[in-house]
Amino acid sequence: MALPLSPAEAAAVVAALAALLLFLICMIAHVTARKMPAVHRHEEEKHFVNVEGRKESVPSIHDPPTRELSVVVPSYNEEDRLPLMMDEALDYLEKRQKRDPSFTYEVIVVDDGSKDHTTQVAMKYCKKYGIDKVRVLSLKKNRGKGGAVRMGVFSSRGKKILMADADGATKFADIEKVEEGLKNLQPWPNQMAISCGSRAHLEKDSIAKRSYFRTLLMYGFHFLVWFLCVKEIRDTQCGFKLLTREAAVRTFSTLHIERWAFDVELLYIAQHLRIPIAEVAVNWTEIEGSKLVPFWSWLQMGRDLLFIRLRYMTGAWQLETRKCN
Repeated sequence: MALPLSPAEAAAVVAALAALLLFLICMIAHVTARKMPAVHRHEEEKHFVNVEGRKESVPSIHDPPTRELSVVVPSYNEEDRLPLMMDEALDYLEKRQKRDPSFTYEVIVVDDGSKDHTTQVAMKYCKKYGIDKVRVLSLKKNRGKGGAVRMGVFSSRGKKILMADADGATKFADIEKVEEGLKNLQPWPNQMAISCGSRAHLEKDSIAKRSYFRTLLMYGFHFLVWFLCVKEIRDTQCGFKLLTREAAVRTFSTLHIERWAFDVELLYIAQHLRIPIAEVAVNWTEIEGSKLVPFWSWLQMGRDLLFIRLRYMTGAWQLETRKCN
């Protein structure tokens, strides 16, 4: 008859099993990792289409900038929410250009394989403002938010590039706050810097409106982000981020995650490259119609966070730079 284990022996067994489990997870993360996923365009993604149906070749992020600001708007089934965001953004940008004629901009709406009329809605703004100011890039299939943002970034002409969500949850005029955050980081090493909009100051109010389950998920996600990947930024998921062109080239050309957790990997890469990052409080309003499914999306994000850490730690992923074909 086997003798019961002493507390010390039981602890040793548990520790050994935990170490074995961690080793197996590391092996799975390493073996299943794609080293550097191909960043390619389908033939129809190599052109913007104007309202007359004429094709215009997309520029490259590796070309010299010809605009002060590029605004990249990832959109998936956003025919209902996109107009509010576009009206507010373009009203602000047009007024700013009138005050300062040297300020030039472009808005790139990236339709991420939508099944609704997102492209047609965006094309109305292209018709109104012209293809030089509003450009629509329709992806052949859904890549995920991170993949859509990257395709827009790689097609941009701006010295600075702003990521902005299609729901318009962040007031567009708050770009001046993130611009100030970027400015305060100067001098920028190798012209690289990132300024992130943040909703962290609104956390107490948002908790009061959430269920206990969603609050628990939120705190769990924040802990995993802090423990595994990014310690200096409280709100990694706000979709309002401003990057210098050089920072955008370096981070997005290294990015692996193409769905919800891409923001975390982006900032993880930036921290490892010692790119300075500012976090700036912005106004934010929750807009109905979110594509985030509370439990399953958070579960996917938690898995991605673990794999981000393990794959970089084991060398499965490297901080390399790629060009988009």
